Amino acid sequence: GTVIVSRPLAEKRAYISPFATMSTGVAVSDEVSTSFNKFKLGQEPYKLRYFIYEIKNKKEIVISSQGDRSKTYEDFVEELPENDCRYGLIDIEFETDDGRPTSKIVFISWNPDTASIRPKMLYSGSKEALKSALVGVGIHINATDHSELDFEEAILPVCKKFT
Repeated sequence: GTVIVSRPLAEKRAYISPFATMSTGVAVSDEVSTSFNKFKLGQEPYKLRYFIYEIKNKKEIVISSQGDRSKTYEDFVEELPENDCRYGLIDIEFETDDGRPTSKIVFISWNPDTASIRPKMLYSGSKEALKSALVGVGIHINATDHSELDFEEAILPVCKKFT
């Protein structure tokens, strides 16, 4: 027989991609688009640090929670469920390598390895619908475990590439 050695990470990722093109018929709620446009412009009541979105009844992407400006990236991560999928949108403030303060809006797809297969497929297949409602967000991060949410190691280097 053949011995199968564990697949490298890149292959594991590529394995999920067939779902990305599959449409799930999940719609994005109007509130998501409206609030996002105000969030981008820093307008009340959406002068926030982040949004967390979930798929309700396998039909619609809605806002499940939001963090005000005083919240941090760590607060955002703490709100993500350990064994279930979510989408997040966060305004990350940081300094460029030459010391200038700046910020980037980042879309994070949280699809943990520990989640059940059905939600993973639903969230993978519905991500594009949400991304198309969040016009102008250039940074998209897919995270499958907490190491991929690590601020210094995973998130900040990606943000800095876009400065």
